[in-house]
Order: sequence, then C-alpha cells, then structure tokens
Amino acid sequence: MSEERRKRQQARVAEPERITFSRKHFVWAAIIAVVVIGYSVWWYHDSHRYDDFAKCLTSKGVKMYGAYWCSHCAEQKEEFSRSFRYVNYVECAIKGSREMTPACKAANVQHFPSWQFGSDTRLVEAVFPLQELSDKTGCSLP
Repeated sequence: MSEERRKRQQARVAEPERITFSRKHFVWAAIIAVVVIGYSVWWYHDSHRYDDFAKCLTSKGVKMYGAYWCSHCAEQKEEFSRSFRYVNYVECAIKGSREMTPACKAANVQHFPSWQFGSDTRLVEAVFPLQELSDKTGCSLP
C-alpha cells in the first residue's frame, strides 16, 4: 500500500462518521409528522365533541346526581367523554362512608344516576341517551 493511501485510510478512521440525511429520510419524517398531527387533531376533536352540548345543559340548570361507585353513572359519564367536566355533576357518595352528602339528602336522591332539569324539583332516575337529553332540554347535539 502506498504511503498516501495509508494516510487517507488513517484519516478516514480517525474522522467521526458524518450522518447525512437523504431526501428519502426527509420524506419519511414528513409522513410521520403528518400522521402524528392528524391523529392528535382527531383525538382532540373526538374527546371534546360534546363540550358545547354539556355547557348548554349546565346553562339550562340541568344537574346529574351520582356516586363514584355507581356503574350506571360511569356509563352516563362515558357518553360525554372528556366533555363531562362541563356537566353540572353532584357527587352523592362520601368516600369511606355509607353516608350521602347533605346536598343529595336535601334533593331527596334515592337512586343513581338522577337528573334534575332546571327548576323542576322532580328527579328523573335513568341513564339517558344523549339524544333524549337533547330532546328534553332543547340543547343541540353536534
């Protein structure tokens, strides 16, 4: 091997290898970015789909009485997804006790979930489909 060739080989070994990105790498990075952004937009829209509906229920004075251990209450909450946080919800169970909260005793809540519509003192004990809640209140669904 010639001296010059040996020096070039040693220089290559001594140099850290440079990472180069080709056009193919940029295309794949762009595709992945578009997929991630698209999924994020879809997830946000899907989980906040009923925000306006839940806010409308609250503005009309609708209340849901429930308990953390109630499976039907959990079912009702799931229908709203993340938008349930805008529903006027009253927790009736006191954790670590079999007692009900004073607000639920005063409202005469017997079963869960119970709904109170506006100033009407009568409670309706049921899991409502969102369409039925919409019909009862006049709040429109998305």
